[in-house]
This record gives sequence, structure tokens and C-alpha cells, in this order.
Amino acid sequence: MSCILFDLDGVFYVGDEPVPGATGVLSWARRNGIPFLFLTNTSSRPRSALLQKLRAMGIGAEPSELLTPPVAAVRWIRENGREPVALFVPDATREEFATLDRLNPDDDRGAGAVVVGDLGERWNFATFNRAFRLLMAEPQPALIALGMTRYWQAPDGLRLDVGPFIAGLQYATGIEPVVLGKPAVPFFHTALELLGCGADRAVMVGDDIRGDIGGAQRAGVTGVLVRTGKFRDSDLSGEIRPDAVLDSVTELPRWWERRR
Repeated sequence: MSCILFDLDGVFYVGDEPVPGATGVLSWARRNGIPFLFLTNTSSRPRSALLQKLRAMGIGAEPSELLTPPVAAVRWIRENGREPVALFVPDATREEFATLDRLNPDDDRGAGAVVVGDLGERWNFATFNRAFRLLMAEPQPALIALGMTRYWQAPDGLRLDVGPFIAGLQYATGIEPVVLGKPAVPFFHTALELLGCGADRAVMVGDDIRGDIGGAQRAGVTGVLVRTGKFRDSDLSGEIRPDAVLDSVTELPRWWERRR
């Protein structure tokens, strides 16, 4: 093993509370010269806010160490000439798309791409139906999913994430979404390219059995599941089998040394 992909929410923090001892894992990785990248599906806030949150928890990170679905989406839209974009993302996340031509918020046709992230409680029928109308217009725009996470662990309990809403739009329109986030294999490959690391030498550490572990394994990456965040005991009895299960990310250094 020579590089690490880390999930954030559920691994280094849960809600606004840091996982005890997690910051020491990054100190260990830096001290041993192990390249790593934070790989998160969080689309409810921009990189700047995520970095600020990490720093408040004592986790120093640079923008280049954080790969998010909005960053990958901007790259894909430019490469494929899919402007203007219709954004269904929180207001704070819109700053990631500031360099793109954006559709008027009241328009229900004319989009080159419909970008859907975690809107949370801002979803309502009118908003969901506007996304549907945009996708049904001609010429047909691309449906871009900022990840396909099904749910996440909030301070008050489990909450739906972007995946169920993408599934509804896909069912209604018949459009196959372009997934720019976990568990899509290309998202993992992009991360590995940034690290200059082969899949067979990489480890993904996450709390989501499907998004983190299943996606990583399909990309040829070793999947290590942690028992924090959204982890449930039932995760261990499904079709996806993690390569290792740790009580928390703090056990990673010892597991790593044993594997070496």
C-alpha cells in the first residue's frame, strides 16, 4: 500500500463533532510520507467551507488535498461543452460553479446540464418538477449527479442525500445520470491520477458500505470500513464485503503497518 483516500463525514467528524483521535492519523500519514486525498461527496457546501471546518477541528488541509463532486462537475461540463447549467445545489455551493454560464433560476428549458446536489430540506414539488421539465426539454441536457449517496448521519438522525432524488429524475426521464462522486469508478480514478498512485496500491477509508467501499472495490482499490458515522451492523451482512473493518480511523496506522 502506498496512498490513502479518506472520506470525511463519518470518518473524521460526525455532524459538527470530530471523531476522537482522528487528527492524529493525518499527522501519522504526513510523518511517514504517505500521499492522501480527502474524497467526499459533500455538495452542501464549497471546498472553502469544508477546509474551514477541518481547520476548526485542528485538521490542516489544502484545496489540492480535497476532491469534491462540484470540482469534478465543473471540469466535466467544460470538457463536454454543456453550458449553460441549471443548478440544484445549496446557495453556498454555487460559488464552485461561478466560472460557468448559468441558466436563469426561473427558466425551465435551455440548460446544457442539470446539476443536482444535496438540497436537503429545500426540495419541494415545484423545485423537483422544474428539474424534471428542464431534463425533458429539447435538446436534452445532461443530468449530473454530485454523488449518489443514499443518506447521511446528521446530528438528529439519518437524512436523505442526493441519490434518491437522482433516482427519481432518472426514472421519470429515462436519462442515465453522469455521476461525479462516489460510488462512480471514474471519480476514484480521478483521485488516483491526482495522487499518481495505482489502484492496486491504494486504500479507501470510509463509513459508507456502498459509496465508499463498494465504489472503491469496483475501481480496484482496497476498501476499509470504519464503525463510525453511518455505519450499521447490517452493513456487514450484505453483498459488499469490506477488505477490513476498523472501529475508527484511529486504528488505520496499526492496520497499515500489519499489511506492510
